[in-house]
Amino acid sequence: MTKLSFGAHPHLLGFEQLERLVERTAKSAEGYPPFNIEAVADNAYRITLAVAGFRESDLSITVEDRQLVIRGRQDEDPNARVFLHRGIAGRAFQRSFVLADGVEVAGADLEHGLLHVDLRRTVPDTIVQTIPIRTQRP
Repeated sequence: MTKLSFGAHPHLLGFEQLERLVERTAKSAEGYPPFNIEAVADNAYRITLAVAGFRESDLSITVEDRQLVIRGRQDEDPNARVFLHRGIAGRAFQRSFVLADGVEVAGADLEHGLLHVDLRRTVPDTIVQTIPIRTQRP
């Protein structure tokens, strides 16, 4: 028996890209920094990342090909501080989230070591289309 891939299913015409999106998302399954995703209202979401020690200038948020990418990088002067123990991670990171069609970034806030990224989904109008049927005449 032949196994069909998700994108090759005969009833999912034009959805071949979904399989690539799922694979791309699975590859970015790192555990740092920890994050939450919550539904804050109908068609509104919030991603919260724990970014203790990062300043606004250390963070960047971009949308690249329907993928929300959050990066953090601290520029530290090695002579600035001497740590006897360093338990707060300050390493560079990149977190990616694939956005569905119609989901846009509404804004971002940094407060108390938490980066909040707000998303909203715009619901498209339903369009009904009638397709004329042509006949071949001899």
